[in-house]
Amino acid sequence: MRRADRLFQVIQLLRRRHVLTAATIAEQLEVSERTVYRDIADLVRSGVPIAGEAGVGYTLRRGFDLPPLMFTEEEIEALVLGTRVVSSWADEALARAAESALARIEAALPDRLKARLIDSRLFAPGFHVPQGVAAALPDLRHAIDERRLTRLDYVDMKGARTDRIVRPLGLFFWGNKWSLTAWCELREDFRDFRLDRIAGMEALETRFEAEPGKTIEDFFASRGHEE
Repeated sequence: MRRADRLFQVIQLLRRRHVLTAATIAEQLEVSERTVYRDIADLVRSGVPIAGEAGVGYTLRRGFDLPPLMFTEEEIEALVLGTRVVSSWADEALARAAESALARIEAALPDRLKARLIDSRLFAPGFHVPQGVAAALPDLRHAIDERRLTRLDYVDMKGARTDRIVRPLGLFFWGNKWSLTAWCELREDFRDFRLDRIAGMEALETRFEAEPGKTIEDFFASRGHEE
């Protein structure tokens, strides 16, 4: 859990219960009591009215609440467009996640900004996405997350088929195409593979480590820019 998310959860726990000990909070968040003490101190310093002390318990003074989510109108437009791009051009799991996140944001917005979100006229039609590309995205995402060597049956621009073992490092969306950036074990170098040219793939059981010279950061450095 990110620290910002953990601090938010501490406040949520204190809102639901009158008094909570550090031990109870630590158990709920699966962290150490020392971490809870540090988080409580940081929240107090930032102005959150928490009363109590170590060994006794903590309580959130009455009248305190988190402010409603506030965005500018352009930020709302960006969120809507980003969600619609993901919904149209990514796989079903990411599309559902994006729509769910936007629904949660909508529920917390003031009425004026909620209307802006609903009435947005920014669209991202996805009828050009080949079905095979969308179907490959979840497996490739998981292979990247789990650092699994992946076998690709790849068709190059001349129609020749090759069998590659790669270390999948990142997926890139180019507006109308998806590509996989990977370390190719055959070429011993970074290679980009267009998803619409991947005829088949298999994530292997073998996992790879982040070796110097073969990471996504190294790829960006080799191209002269940072991630």
